[in-house]
Amino acid sequence: MPEGHSVRRLARQFGDAFGGRRLAVSSPQGRFAAGAALLDGYTLVAADAHGKHLFLHFDHGLVLHVHLGLYGAWSFGGDRTFAGASSIGAPRRVGERETPAAADDGGASYAGPPPPVGAVRVRLASSHGWADLRGATTCAAITAVEAAAVSARLGPDPLRNVRGDAARFAARLRGRRTPLAALLMDQAVIAGVGNVYRAEVLFRRRLDPWLPGSAVEDAAARRLWRELAVLMNDGVADGRIITTPARYWNGGSADPQQRIALKSAEYPEAADAHYVYKREGLPCRVCRTTVLLADLAGRKLYWCPSCQD
Repeated sequence: MPEGHSVRRLARQFGDAFGGRRLAVSSPQGRFAAGAALLDGYTLVAADAHGKHLFLHFDHGLVLHVHLGLYGAWSFGGDRTFAGASSIGAPRRVGERETPAAADDGGASYAGPPPPVGAVRVRLASSHGWADLRGATTCAAITAVEAAAVSARLGPDPLRNVRGDAARFAARLRGRRTPLAALLMDQAVIAGVGNVYRAEVLFRRRLDPWLPGSAVEDAAARRLWRELAVLMNDGVADGRIITTPARYWNGGSADPQQRIALKSAEYPEAADAHYVYKREGLPCRVCRTTVLLADLAGRKLYWCPSCQD
């Protein structure tokens, strides 16, 4: 499931590509035909995200609310003035290594979006570009009041990080005896964190994933919040989750000259980007203890039993 940084990037891309434009909204698949009719012909005035929820606000007061879930994805395209990722979501056509959308045609000869491929729930199209949604868990036309109610049910979002959010997160975390690893995946405790950020931030803070939230000191909970805010904002900037420093890239070479070169490299290979996520059975990058894998509430949990003791 796409984590909060991907949905934030979606909101940014919609704002950049479609903000202030009148959009043709349709449902090629037909499942969203009634909702599309309510939005068709209106102007997108704002695009926002809260955790894993995307909100596209139109000038007549209605909002397109999308939660991608496990299988949802947006694909994009347009003429040569259209810039952005070609796909964001899961399953991803380009994964977290987003690539610019290829121009469908050149300049004034752009003839509009291509015929829909597959089960396109909703299509948004302007005079310069288009966006297709497939496989989302939630796709609904709602009022601004209803959108605010959705946000109110969610925990604070580290990518919003407004005044008081760290305290709210700490209070919600410390008010439960549930294991930390489960609390970080509870969207009512903190919005936008998924399996990758959960595993990586617990390792970076050297926190036992099985520790009850009530056993975490307030200062430690606030440090956890700040770490997530930094990591997730980096994810927005990079278009992927990278939690390791350059010294671990390219197999963690000890060659000083190679390390200097790596520090200037833009991105690591996927296998070098994380400390523990999907590294079960491999030695911990820090202490060489074998990274473990367990099932927690139906999701895979990765951790180092030595570093996170």
